[in-house]
Amino acid sequence: MTPDDPSPAEPARLRAERVTLAYGDTVVSRGLDFAVPDHAVTAVIGPNGCGKSTLLRALGRLLRPAAGRVVLDGRPIRSVPPRAVARTVAVLPQSPQAPPGLAVADLVARGRHPHQSWYRQWSSGDREAVAHALELTGMLDCADRTLEQLSGGQRQRAWISMALAQETDLLLLDEPTTFLDLAHQIEVLDLVRELNERHGRTVVMVLHDLNLAARYAHRLVAMSRGAVRAEGTAEEVLTPELLAEVFGLRCAVVPDPVSGTPLVVPVSAHDTAPAHGAAATGGGSVRAGPADAPAG
Repeated sequence: MTPDDPSPAEPARLRAERVTLAYGDTVVSRGLDFAVPDHAVTAVIGPNGCGKSTLLRALGRLLRPAAGRVVLDGRPIRSVPPRAVARTVAVLPQSPQAPPGLAVADLVARGRHPHQSWYRQWSSGDREAVAHALELTGMLDCADRTLEQLSGGQRQRAWISMALAQETDLLLLDEPTTFLDLAHQIEVLDLVRELNERHGRTVVMVLHDLNLAARYAHRLVAMSRGAVRAEGTAEEVLTPELLAEVFGLRCAVVPDPVSGTPLVVPVSAHDTAPAHGAAATGGGSVRAGPADAPAG
């Protein structure tokens, strides 16, 4: 079943306003608007190199826009001190790195740095926050193990624990399921859903698996060539026409037999796509993208 779509009654706490994002002379996005729906899980989808990770970096104050601004709680994020931002927004980058031999508890403790200063060092409150983060992610039993001793899913849980230890309301996760097998992907995304539903976290995550994005996110944002091409529920965004435009992908879209959310079935050159709008077996409809979909 599609997650309920929280409808924000007031402007989003975190948003990008007409931002131009670039690395040196290479412009990734120009005049981009993006609002993070509060209290929801948002999945950003799109082909490689379309600007998804760059947008997340800008939202987390890791990249300064060349033009426009990112706004956090009504203030330009560049005017907010970095420690204050880190107490509100936690960013988990793609493929994070840690020194060899680092224990899980020590990694998670790094999430407390934004709450510390020269006159306020490690405290009982920090210890409680670390323990609570490990408990939320089911990692208490692994606290003394090193990252090298963990499975892929456990490592991702450890990194998410570090982000949770920051005690922020907003979580930005860049491809949190990368390099994980399917079982560990489900494990991590179940955790993301739980953090949203039971603990009120607002989450934005970049995902490549369209079907998992449909199953776990309230809102989908489809990007292509640095621009937002569509946003809305999975049913509104994952259409054969849009997937052909954004990914250059011929596909059929059918109901997921487990969740009821849209299930994207790619059509290769060796397959015979069902006729557009043909009836599907088992209810619902099968919708196939146009045969002359543009190359991606």
